[in-house]
Amino acid sequence: MALFVLKELSERIGAELIGDPQLSITGIATLQSASPSDISFLANPKYQKYLSNTNAGAVILSPKVADAFEGNRLICGDPYLAYAALTALFAEPYGGQEHCHPSAVVSDGAEIASTACVMANAVVEAGAVIGEGAVVGAGSVVGRRSIVGVNTCLAANVSVYHDVKIGENCIIHSGAVIGGDGFGFAPSGNGWVKIHQLGGVRIGNRVEIGANTTVDRGALDDTVLGDGVILDNMVQIGHSAELGENTAMAACSGVSGSTKVGANCTIAGGVGIAGHITIVDGVHITAMSMITKSILSPGSYSSGTPFNDTKSWRKNAVRFNQLDKISKRLSLLETQHKMTDAD
Repeated sequence: MALFVLKELSERIGAELIGDPQLSITGIATLQSASPSDISFLANPKYQKYLSNTNAGAVILSPKVADAFEGNRLICGDPYLAYAALTALFAEPYGGQEHCHPSAVVSDGAEIASTACVMANAVVEAGAVIGEGAVVGAGSVVGRRSIVGVNTCLAANVSVYHDVKIGENCIIHSGAVIGGDGFGFAPSGNGWVKIHQLGGVRIGNRVEIGANTTVDRGALDDTVLGDGVILDNMVQIGHSAELGENTAMAACSGVSGSTKVGANCTIAGGVGIAGHITIVDGVHITAMSMITKSILSPGSYSSGTPFNDTKSWRKNAVRFNQLDKISKRLSLLETQHKMTDAD
């Protein structure tokens, strides 16, 4: 169990401490569920109502609400960011105790750093390189000539195909597949002819990839994820796509092949992005949108229709199908009106 005193935590996040500097803290919890040995935080004003009854040993607060709580306080400009920083102190480590578990299968041609950890039933193939402090989780596979960078963690049952380069301080969660074939087939008179995917995957530093997410290898050019990219669970990145630095994608979203998404973009859940288009830096796409052409100016973009009660939605759906006829009738009326004015 992690144990810190409040003074240590205040120094870690650069916060002003009001209260007992030697108070022992063993965890982080919500205002509602915290015990006297927990630290909590208030980032959303709607939760301020819980301050008066919380059992938390200390609370992280912004200066605006510092006086709303009389107990031990850590005062800082961004309580949510401070909370995020403190979670690293209490997280369960990924690595095991052994350098290479006896059941791991490591090729003689692989290079495993002395501080790396290869866990039970993992496979590291010839030419692969596992960096210092890296973890290859139980049952994971690192293919031929692939690189896992310094302090990068592959959780259990991650599949990294051949010729994949993963940077430093990355986290790849269970079930992720990095470097599988993209969806490439050419039609013929006798069915589909497979286009073998000859590119690789290049992943930058500080990238996090969620459970059961897939990043396809490039058809010819590599698929690329820039530094700081974060992908939620069940995200699909198509072959030869590129994601710029610090772009984030929520669950069940997907980018089709050869599309380039810029830096600092946010793509909400369920978004679909067509292939061979470009999205510039600083774009936000709202949930369940379908993007079929390039976005060349930063900003927020949406598609689709909001939900409604079923009866109203059905009426509106009928009207959507009538829009083309209405547009043509309106154009005709405008033309007739102009001709009347001319007379």
